[in-house]
Parts: sequence; C-alpha cells; structure tokens
Amino acid sequence: MNQPFLYHPQTNDGLVREGDWLTIRLFAEQDKFDSIKLRHEPDNEEYLIALSKVGSKGKLDIWQATLPLSIDKDVTYYVFKALTATSQYWLDARGIHSRMPGREYHFKYNRTDQPPSWVAEQVFYQIFPDRFCNGDSSIGVETGEYQYPNRNRQSVKKQWGEPVGNHGNSGAVEFYGGDLAGIESKLDYLQDLGITSLYLNPIFTSYSNHKYDTVDYYSIDPKFGTNQQFAELADNLHQRGMRVVLDAVLNHTSVAHPWFDVLEESNGAYTSPDSPYRDYYFFNGDSKQYVGWKGIDTLPVLNFHNDDVRDHIYRGQDSVIKHWLKPPYNIDGWRFDVIHMLGEGEGAANNAHYVRAFRESMKSVNSDSYMLGEHFFEATQWLQGDQEDGAMNYYGFAHPLRALLARKDIAFDPIDIDCHEFLSWLQEASAKVPWSNQLSQLNQLDSHDTERFVTTLGGNESRLAIALQLLMTYVGTPCLYYGVEVGLEGTHDPDNRRCFPWEQVTTSKWLPYCKQLISLRKASPALQRGSFVPLYVDQSSLVFARQLGQEVVISGFNLGIEALRVSLPVWKLGLENDTFECVLTGRTCQAEEGDLDVTIAAEHSLLLTR
Repeated sequence: MNQPFLYHPQTNDGLVREGDWLTIRLFAEQDKFDSIKLRHEPDNEEYLIALSKVGSKGKLDIWQATLPLSIDKDVTYYVFKALTATSQYWLDARGIHSRMPGREYHFKYNRTDQPPSWVAEQVFYQIFPDRFCNGDSSIGVETGEYQYPNRNRQSVKKQWGEPVGNHGNSGAVEFYGGDLAGIESKLDYLQDLGITSLYLNPIFTSYSNHKYDTVDYYSIDPKFGTNQQFAELADNLHQRGMRVVLDAVLNHTSVAHPWFDVLEESNGAYTSPDSPYRDYYFFNGDSKQYVGWKGIDTLPVLNFHNDDVRDHIYRGQDSVIKHWLKPPYNIDGWRFDVIHMLGEGEGAANNAHYVRAFRESMKSVNSDSYMLGEHFFEATQWLQGDQEDGAMNYYGFAHPLRALLARKDIAFDPIDIDCHEFLSWLQEASAKVPWSNQLSQLNQLDSHDTERFVTTLGGNESRLAIALQLLMTYVGTPCLYYGVEVGLEGTHDPDNRRCFPWEQVTTSKWLPYCKQLISLRKASPALQRGSFVPLYVDQSSLVFARQLGQEVVISGFNLGIEALRVSLPVWKLGLENDTFECVLTGRTCQAEEGDLDVTIAAEHSLLLTR
C-alpha cells in the first residue's frame, strides 16, 4: 500500500515545551490531507485537537497544534489522525498505519522526569579493569594469595595476553593485573580515540576478577588501587571534560561480605539465626539454606524489605549510592546490575518502588547524574522516565543487529530476518519509550556478558564495518567495549574478557575507522539528538536519515551480493536540490527536486552529510 507521508519529529523541530503546554509540529506530504487531528487522553477519555497549516518546507506542509500536558499523570500520550476524502491514516511513534494504534506505541512525553542532557552527547567506553592495562605491577594478585569463598579455587596470577580459562575451572579467579593506574595511563589514548565517558565494570573489593560479588561497597579493591587513586582518576577525567559511570551490584553480595560471613569469622547472617544481619538475606527458617541469585550460592540476594538494607544501600546520607556521587569521587552515574531483579525476595516484589527509590537517592545528590539499568531483554516499563534514564540497549539495538548481521539470537540459536523486519524491530522497541529516554539508551555491539561481535560474525570485516557505522549513527548513546577498536576477538564469557592487545594499536585497520566515525558522531548534533527518518528499505538494504534543524546525516547499508542503485526521497526531509558529501570518500552527490540518486556497493555502507 502506497501511503502518503507523515512525520512528527520529537526533537525541537517538532516539539517545544512552554510551561505545561507543548507546541506540536507535524510534517506531511504536500496537499495530501484535508485535515489532521491530534488525539490525546488527558482524563483517560479521547479528545481531538485540530492542527492548522502554518507553512511549508520544500514538498512538505507544516501542521501545528498546542497540546496541554496531562495533569493527573507524568506521561502524556498522543497520536495523530489524518483524513483525506476517502481514507484515514494514523501516525504513531513507529510510523503510519491505516487504523488507530494501541496506546503503547503512541508518542510519549514525561513532564516531570528527563534524563541528563549530556548523556546523548557522549561516546562511552566500557572497561573490564583487570584486562585493560597493568599500570602498577606491585599490587597484582599472586597465585595462591587467597581462596575464592565457597569454592575450592585459589587465585591464579597470569601473564598479560595468556589465554583465558573458563568458569568450570579458574575463569573467575585468574588475574592479569589490570588496575586504576593502567586506566589512568591510557587516558590520552582514549581521548585521542574520541571517548568522552568511561563505564567501568565493578571496582569494589571482591575475590573474583569480575567483582560482581562485592565484599565491601566502600573500598576500591586493593588489587586495583586505593580510594584516593580513584578520586584522583575521577578528577583527572573531569578536568579533561570526560565523565565516569560505575557498576553497582546491589541485588546481591559476596558470601564473604561481613553482613553474610560464610566463613563464620564474626556474627554474620550465615553464622547464626540471631545475627543482626540475618534479615539482610533470605534464609529458610533457622537453617543455613538461603536464596542465591539465579541459584548461585556465592551470590546471596539482599532483602530490601529490611530497613537497614535500605539505609545502607540508598536511603542513608552515606549510603552506597550517595557515597560515590559525593566528593571526592563525584562519579557521574551508576550502571545498576540486574536492576529488574531486586526487591523483596524471589520474584522481585515491589521492584518498581525500589528502582524509583534508587533514582531519588541519586538525583538528591546530583540531579544531573545518569541512571543506567542492565536489561538483557525488553526494558520498556523501566524507561518511562520515572525509573531509569536509559538501559543497556540489548533488546532495541544489539539483539536485532546480531539477528540481521550474524543470523543468531542472544541464545545463539539461528534466526533469519531481513531489513524490513530489522527496521520494524528497531521502530517497535523505540516507540514504546519517550524520545529523551531513547536518546539515553546505551547502544553496544557487545559487552562483558556477550561474545565479541567480530567473533560472532566469523571475522566478516564488511559486516563489522557496517555494525560500527550503525553504532555511531543510530538513535541512542554509543558505547565501545574495550578492544572493539582493534578488532579484539573472544567467544563467550569469560573468553570475551581477554587482555587488551596494546601491541596492535599501531597496526589495526579498525582504529582509524573507529576514530573517523567517532569524530563524526561528536561533531554532529543530528547524530546525537536528531530525528530518525527511514528513507529506503528492501530485503537486504536500509537507508535512514538523522535530522536536526538544518543538519542532515544519511546512513545506510547494502547486505546484497550486488551493488544497489536507489533514488532516496530526501524531500521527506524538506530538501530539494541539496548537495551531500560522503564522509568516508569525500565524494559529493546532488539531489534534484527532492530525490537523491546513490549507489551502495555490495556488502558496503553509505554515509553522507549535507
């Protein structure tokens, strides 16, 4: 069905707030509609507001209306109904439809809670500290220095670059010596790459190399450095105009945490049913049977129904969440591990209450701090504004990208989708979330929990290049997992946590390519905040534009085995006879009367700026 074009940018081009009112603009194919109405439900009943034509832009009519924000709820929902003499068309956050869409896909605006504006401007870099760089060999873990609690495994010191073991043997207790001094020694490298923010995997005291089993929330692991060193690192980052986000593991602790005390060295919860910490966890009566995260007995789950736990974690003035947001550390945000699982026992009872409480705790110290949640699957309910600012965007970016380019789902089962389905997946996932939260989603190709994407692709360089371009041009905030920029390989956890191969920095073909893409991203407000407009899609190709004001970036790819020649309807952007330049080659091309003819080579990408 050939539908007339309608588009509502949720940027300043199409939405401006003044007090409790939104000025809404809609761009429609010229002279196609008799009337357009904005539908909203301020008291859960339908109201229709007529839009008026207020101007034109190229081959587009501009329609406008004023929308009052809902008073009884934080999030205002709205959708558009456009009429011709014989038909009606509905526009929601996914696109155009022939009937009224369900409410979950309506446009959304949260009048109370917005993510920090700085997040969308960042290029993040995730560091697994033990494997990034060894800056102080005198503090590294020695073989046999300690034994992992509840396991017959002693620490193992390994040489930089040696193969990683697996979780069945020494995988969690192998140490390569990466530390805070190593991170600090590479800040010039990271800035030269174009990185603006660091996300560090856990750095608090723990007996594992991954440190998702915290022993002390208030001390930097001594094998990484000291609290003072971290304060100096954070200060150095801030002086450089960079930011830092830490990983908070607050759903569970280590069995070696003094509150639990599995070794029965004090009066911890495991030691006695009469321990003052007994109700910090979930025990089966007076027995030593307790609830571990996903049944893992080294990770006892915290009970947030307990007042003292609430005070220690988020409510007290020196609670864990507040402590590191304050001087001398002044971190810029928290990434909360398995945040969807915390609560009052198995089943995550009252989870939303505690996620909101975490947010209130953070914002009470620094209203501009970034609250990032870990979700392997759909996170819509946590991303309406009142809970998380953004999530690790597996569901809305990494999963569909893996399915399209590698034909594998997150469980590594086979999946075969084409570009139509890929685009539909992206639009469906993003449409359920307010625009400002879409911009604050953390997009990654891979992480410490997934196989390295280059490995998943079987080393297919063409597809990795396409993936990196999408990472830097799609809606959301890009994050590189350390080593992506030099093509670091790795299968499943823990092999995806190999040592950074510093000897490859001077020879890697990927480093200059990543620098070029990052440079474009940082210089482009359109890529940071611009609207997303699909221009062309077929089974093996997709081209879209990011637009903000007068700036336009066109990004696309062709997975086909033959070159694709296509005419792009840039008139949908309000453009007619504009000149575009290829970012990668410097060549120019000219639109004529709203159409731009381009050719995309087989297994290649397109990247144009206006």
